[in-house]
Amino acid sequence: MDTTRVSEVANVIVKNVETVILGKTAEVRLVISAFLAGGHVLLEDVPGTGKTVMAKALAKSFDCAFSRVQFTPDLLPSELTGINFFSPKTGDFTFREGSLFSNIILADEINRATPRTQSGLLESMEERQITVDGTTYELPAPYFVIATQNPVETQGTFPLPEAQLDRFLVQLSLGYPERDESVDILKRFVSEEPLKEVRPVCNTELLLNLQKDIKTVYIHEDIYKYIVDLAQGTRAHEAVILGISTRGVLALAKMAQAWCAINGQDFVTPKDVLYLAPYVFSHRIMLKGGMRNRGHVVRSVLEEIVDNTTAPVEEWRKK
Repeated sequence: MDTTRVSEVANVIVKNVETVILGKTAEVRLVISAFLAGGHVLLEDVPGTGKTVMAKALAKSFDCAFSRVQFTPDLLPSELTGINFFSPKTGDFTFREGSLFSNIILADEINRATPRTQSGLLESMEERQITVDGTTYELPAPYFVIATQNPVETQGTFPLPEAQLDRFLVQLSLGYPERDESVDILKRFVSEEPLKEVRPVCNTELLLNLQKDIKTVYIHEDIYKYIVDLAQGTRAHEAVILGISTRGVLALAKMAQAWCAINGQDFVTPKDVLYLAPYVFSHRIMLKGGMRNRGHVVRSVLEEIVDNTTAPVEEWRKK
């Protein structure tokens, strides 16, 4: 297939987002890849690193319906999913849509809501539908959840359960900007508000077509086997109590297709798989002793698994 259109549109979106987020090109491209792959993103970082700003800038880059939800302990599930209320005028119950009935959802500080409220996202994130009082409602396409959480301030928060984490295609952190980038940020934001100037550069119809395009990126059978071998390595590792699920294996394949497409590649290589694996796998792994997603610890386990897994090579390299 020709991935030119995908890469050209992705570059325009990246440039649009970088009017407010500087020095995070790789992270922006990862988020766009996840969006095109039909997945969801969990941004985990300390306060003030631009998680919410990037989510808003990305949402404004697409001409889609956007909904921002500030997750708090008193947030009710019905505020997300919707509720049937009685109308005195008609004498009937009428369904009122919740915040999840949108194309792009920003779930800000998602771990501050109770598990009951968090569970309201499970059906919508996986099946693109919501069931209320026995009636199922289809959600609009495309559908994308980008959630943020703070890993440092844990008082009054509720850690996301494994089932919830597994529904996020990737998890990543923005980190602090470099010195020169910080200076540029000061210059831009002290006297102006660049976020207000962000305009849509991709409409819904084009976005849906791009999501179809990336599915034609070629994945060789040996690459499929390599992805499965990496996942099985997490399940067999002595330090891991919960390895990569089938959903996680599929997530890495889809993410690889999208990543290659926005970079103008027509096929997936082992190098692409290795680059993306930490972003797709890390939050899905639980180590023995209850350790989950402990940064460098999980990364070191993944590195060991990679070292013990044979990557496929081209035939001419074998000779």
